[in-house]
Order: sequence, then structure tokens, then C-alpha cells
Amino acid sequence: MINSPVAPRRGAGTAASLRARAGRWLMDEEVGREEHPEVPAPQAPATPPGHHWWQVMCLSGLDYFSTLGYQPAIAVLAAGALAPIATIILVIVTLCAALPVYRRVAEESPHGQGSIAMLERLLPHWKGKVLVLVLLGFAATDFMITITLSAADATAHVIENPLAPHWFEGQNVAITLVLLALLTALFLRGFHEVMGLAVFLVFTYLALNLVVIASSLARIAAQPYIPGDWWAGLTASHGSPLAMVAVALLVFPKLALGLSGFETGVAVMPQIRHRPGDTEARPAGRIRGAKRLLTTAALTMSAFLIASSVAVTWLVPEDELQPGGEANGRALAYLAHEQLGEVFGTVYDASTIGILWFAGASAMAGMLNLIPRYLPRFGMAPEWARANRPLALVLASIAVVVTVLFEASVDAQGAAYATGVLVLITSAAVAVTLSARRKRQWGLAVGFALTSVVFLYTTVANSFERPDGLRIAGFFILAIVLVSFASRFHRSTELRATTVRLDPAAVALLRGAEEDGLVRLIAHEPLRLSAERYRHKLEHARLASHLPQQSPTLFIEIRVGDFSDFAQDVVVRGIERHGYGVLEATAPAVPTAIAAICLHIRDELGIMPHVYFRWTEGSPLRNLLQFLFLGQGEIAPVTREVLREAEPNLQRRPWVHVG
Repeated sequence: MINSPVAPRRGAGTAASLRARAGRWLMDEEVGREEHPEVPAPQAPATPPGHHWWQVMCLSGLDYFSTLGYQPAIAVLAAGALAPIATIILVIVTLCAALPVYRRVAEESPHGQGSIAMLERLLPHWKGKVLVLVLLGFAATDFMITITLSAADATAHVIENPLAPHWFEGQNVAITLVLLALLTALFLRGFHEVMGLAVFLVFTYLALNLVVIASSLARIAAQPYIPGDWWAGLTASHGSPLAMVAVALLVFPKLALGLSGFETGVAVMPQIRHRPGDTEARPAGRIRGAKRLLTTAALTMSAFLIASSVAVTWLVPEDELQPGGEANGRALAYLAHEQLGEVFGTVYDASTIGILWFAGASAMAGMLNLIPRYLPRFGMAPEWARANRPLALVLASIAVVVTVLFEASVDAQGAAYATGVLVLITSAAVAVTLSARRKRQWGLAVGFALTSVVFLYTTVANSFERPDGLRIAGFFILAIVLVSFASRFHRSTELRATTVRLDPAAVALLRGAEEDGLVRLIAHEPLRLSAERYRHKLEHARLASHLPQQSPTLFIEIRVGDFSDFAQDVVVRGIERHGYGVLEATAPAVPTAIAAICLHIRDELGIMPHVYFRWTEGSPLRNLLQFLFLGQGEIAPVTREVLREAEPNLQRRPWVHVG
């Protein structure tokens, strides 16, 4: 019997094909490509792209205006009968501090990167990178808790609706997880054009809230004793109005959720339509539109916050606002059902559930836009982090863990949300202060500095009062920093040049030094540039590395620029110094730049480079750390390793000689 070759199993081929298709589907869509600030837009587009500022306001309003679903109840729980006074203080801070700060951020960072990018520019090298990682931790706290808190509050509106099945009772976590799964499915399918739906949801939601608040104020007007009793109770408890304001200032940090929309408002700036004559470097029309967006949103929200705080404080029994009460996390919905009937109340609930669920979508989009702008560019995330779908799955998994840990409680997550919001606003205030100081705008610098102090006090007070928020933010920061540096270490031997370009002088030097299809390059550290140093380096290479005596040679010098960057374009210039030909370039790391240049010479000029190094003195561990964080250190072995990973074929790999 003759044994025939074993045929591959059909199932194995099918499984491999399915895995390949799944991988392509996951990596199919990268985020941030259309709005990446480094991709120039047409100078004056014939048809302005984007949307009107008021439409984009609705997109950011998914996050901002949706807080009306839970903010009034949280305000009364935090401040009690003082909630209206504390809310007025919140509005003053919003209009007189946060709004001017973010109007300046919109002017200085019109591509949607916000205050984080401003601080990165103002604080170069590792100081800026580490600060960005910390702020990304707080941003992750802000956006992730927006997702989970909004879903939890949507769940509260589902369960408390009289038409909901009785078995929904006590299923907060399960229902919230279902909403998160639907949110994830939206992004896996592709989250592209939601502007029309955002406009519909926001206008419907604000209109229904206007009806509820107008009905509540009419009820109060019909019972004039309500304000009098409220004021008498406050006077008995706190004495003078000055004492009331002092107590309201103390509880103000707990109301910081009402400031949550500014960072989102700046993040969606790239969606605003250009005006004729705008350029990508100075999109004046987009900046004007963003300022209108921020101002209109702040004024609208301020009016709703004050009116809703008055209505809830005066009309909703305090015990119903406590955890387990019918108005907990849904005070305006409670008033809608009580005053306008179950039909209107159900419509209100449906609108609230819709905007809260889409607020989670807006926050998810913010994270999917923010992470690829920084971490992969820093080398602190794998390349798949640029793709929408796998990153959405990671964020959804984190949201599930947060929801389970907090048992889908709105009140329990409020501290973490406030911490993230306040830190980002404080960073924005500091960024515009530093910017105004650098531009010698001293009056603005002093004003923004005072604003920074206000927000810094609020942040510190909130952190002491509710340390849970800081602990959660600390977890996100620690996770981002550890993952970032682990990724940076893992990717350290990648080719870290986005492009390599040889200037004509460099090409001429290489062609002139070519011998038998190869070119010999001597690595030289550009610190000592005397003729004696070059002569000594050449003699050492001929003696220690057996460089042929009469062969033409060139020196290659890499000046380390911003060593905290992971990759950049490398431009190689050809120069002559003391009669020696030199290839000169600037890059974040010496070994990866030399490797990239060698591969480029091989591919573009058809010349095989041979590079000659000297062994580096000192501790190998110290040299390794210098390479990872300063771009220098043990050059020769790292260059060889980068080349080995980039070119597996030994016959095509540039040669590395060490003596």
C-alpha cells in the first residue's frame, strides 16, 4: 500500500481564513486620519467641509447637556437646601473662569487637541511627555466615567419608568452592561456620521426639559409660600446670607460635574466648517465658530442648571433624592412624571435614555480620537491602538469592569467624574496662563493665573473630600504609564524614522565613496569636531576594524534632537569637514537612525553600507537606559539588532563592524 501525502484539514484552512478576515476587519478602520493635525487641508476649499457651529455644539452637548439627567439630584445631595446658591456659584465660575479659559484654548489649539497639546508644546522633552501621560490618565477617568455613569443613569430612567417590567427592579448592573454592549456594537459597526441624530436628541431633550422646568416654576408661582419657607429654613440653619455663600463655596467642588462639557467642546472643533480664506495653520472661521459654540453652550447650560436646581430643591422631597429613592439620579424625570403624567414622563425618559446613551458614544469617540494622537506617536502603544475597533473593545472591557465595581451607581461614580473634569480644566487654565506669559500678555496671564488658583483649590478640595476619584484616576494613570513604558521598551528596536531623505550633497558623497557596490561609514559622535579627532577615528577604524587602508570612507553623525520623541522624519545632509565627507542628520535615537539611513541607502541608491563602530565604555545597564530615555548609549549592538529585526535576510542586511 502506497501512503499518499496527508492533505491539510479543511477546518484548519477555514479557521485560518476566518482569523485573517477577522484581523483585517478589526484593523480596517483607523481613527483620526481625516482630522489628524499633521495632514494639511486645502488652503481654500471650494465647498467648506464640516458642519455649522450650532450643529457641532449638539455633538459636544451629548456630554454637556446630558448631565441635566443627574446633576440636579447630585447638587441637592451635596448642598441640601443650599443647592440653588451653590449652583449660582457654579454658573459664575463657568461664565467668568472656565469659559474664558476654553475660548483661549480654542484659539491656541484649533485642531481639537486641547490643553494637553498646548502643555506638550510648552513643556518639551520628557517633562511634556510624562505630563501628557498623567493628563491622559485623568482624561481617561473623565471619558470612561462619562460612559459608565451615563449608562448607569440611563438604566435608572429605564427601571424607574412605571411602564418598565417589574423584574427590571434590582437589575441595574445587567441593564447597564447591555447598554454598554450596544454602545460597543455601534463602534464596531463604524461610528461615522451622527451629527443629525445628535442635533435631534439635543434639541428634543432641551425642549422637554424646558417644558418640565416651566411647569415646575408655574407650580412654585402658584404656591408662593414655597420660596418663603425655603429661605426661612436657610436663615435658621445658616444665619446671614454671607454664611450661606461661605458654606456653598465649601460644597462647590461636589457640583463640578456641571463643568463637564468644555473639554468635549474643544475636542470636536475639527468638525466645525471652514470659512473661505481659512488655512489649516490659521482656521479663523473654525476658531470663531468654536468660541460661539462654547459661549452658547455655557449660557444655555447655566440657565438650565439654575432653573432645574430651584425646581428640584423646592419641589422634590429630599428622601426621594437619596440612594434608592425614586428621584435619585433622575430628579427632573421624577417631576416630569409627577406633574405632566405618565405619557409625557415616558417620552421624557426615552429622550433622557437616548441622550445619556449617546453621551457615552461621544465620550468613546473622544477616547478613540485622543489615544491615537499621542500614545502610538510616543511609541507608547502598539500600532493596533491607531485602529478604531480593537481600541473600542479594550475601552469597552474597562467600562464593564468599572460598571461592575461601582454596581452601576450614579452617586458612587460622581467623585471620579468630578476629579477628571476638574484636573482637565485646571490643566487648561495653567496652559493658557503659560501661553499668555510666554507672549508677554501680562494682564491676561495674571487673570488666567487667578483662574488656575480657583480651579486648583477646587480640585484639591474635591480630592480631599472624595478621594475615590483620585484613587480611580491614579489607577488609570498608573496603568497608562506602565503600559506606555512597557510598549516603548518593547518597540525600542523598531525603525523609528517615519521617512528618510538624502539631500543632493549627501547623494553625491555616497556616489563618490562607492566602491564595488558598497560604501563604508564610520559612526562618529558629533561632540568633538576637530581635524585631529576625525583623523584619530579613521586610524582606529582601519586598525581595530580592519577597514581597508586605501578605501574611500565617509563619517556618519547623528545629533540627538528631542530624544523623548519616538520617530520623526530624518533628513541626511552631506557636508565636508576638515577634508572628510560627513553625512549629518538629527533624530530622536542614534542607533535606529543609523539603521534607517543604511536601509534607505541600500534601497534607494543600490549601495550596500558597511558601518564601523567602537565599543562603548561603561555599564551595559546604564548604556541601555541611556538608549531608552536619551537616544544614545550602546550604539553598535543596538544598531545591529534594529537591522536584524528590519531585514531578516542576512545577504541583504547592511554590515555592522565593531572594533
